[in-house]
Amino acid sequence: MKKTYLLLASTLMLGFTACDTARQTQEAENQTPAESTVVGGPTPAGAVMTKNGLSVYAFDNSQKYPESQLRLNTPPAGGVVEPGPVQFDYSLSNFELTRMTPHSNAEHMANSQQGQHIHNIVDNQPYTAHYETEFTKDIPEGEHVILSFISRSYHESLKHKGAYDLRKITVGRPTESLDFDLNAPHMFYSRPKGEYVGPNETGKVMLDFYLVNTDLSPSGNKVRATINGTEFMLDRWMPYIMEGLPMGENKIKLELIDNSGNVIPGPYNTVERTFTLKAQ
Repeated sequence: MKKTYLLLASTLMLGFTACDTARQTQEAENQTPAESTVVGGPTPAGAVMTKNGLSVYAFDNSQKYPESQLRLNTPPAGGVVEPGPVQFDYSLSNFELTRMTPHSNAEHMANSQQGQHIHNIVDNQPYTAHYETEFTKDIPEGEHVILSFISRSYHESLKHKGAYDLRKITVGRPTESLDFDLNAPHMFYSRPKGEYVGPNETGKVMLDFYLVNTDLSPSGNKVRATINGTEFMLDRWMPYIMEGLPMGENKIKLELIDNSGNVIPGPYNTVERTFTLKAQ
């Protein structure tokens, strides 16, 4: 009988220890990470960079669509089209346009009520959002760079191979040629954009950009983000959250740089934009 009691007590103690370990593990996972710097490795998602009242951190918890594929059929790569309304026609697979992306990110960031869409960027100008695979868009005469990529409803881009299409097209009969190397490293600006209104949009503002022919790392290329004059170094190609932005006009500058801090040559690898936050 005494041996039975000792065995029972030992089993209960092991059970309590296992439960306590599981509880501590869960609590650790639920903690909000504080400001941190990682030496010798990329800054992990959730590690907060804080300067001058601004906080910037990457996130990687959105629903993944690894099988989604996008290709622009018209206008053709290197093709010539007439000025004015240019017809765009995409092939899209394993991705549903107009669907609301199911995630809590949709509740605390600017979120398109029309759902998931395609970002169409001409010459790194502000994108237009499209909820169908066919549309027309006015493009002036000249040679142009067209970047298209798939976007979640809250405007976060899909970044895997096959989720984007980059090409040059010619509109009309331009007298000058565009010097753009499709195989060189390029950065395109996506978000933030326009106006953000109310606490659900202004508390957390997403910073998102698109890279082609390059990636980011602590020992390689990076993006230098200057937000209202305060500089942050981004060493992972991920979406970032900005917190602590003031109401009114905000300014952001992005630069694609090498490990020595030099801007990598390219027509769009330095870009400046403004966006506005409104309380109501």
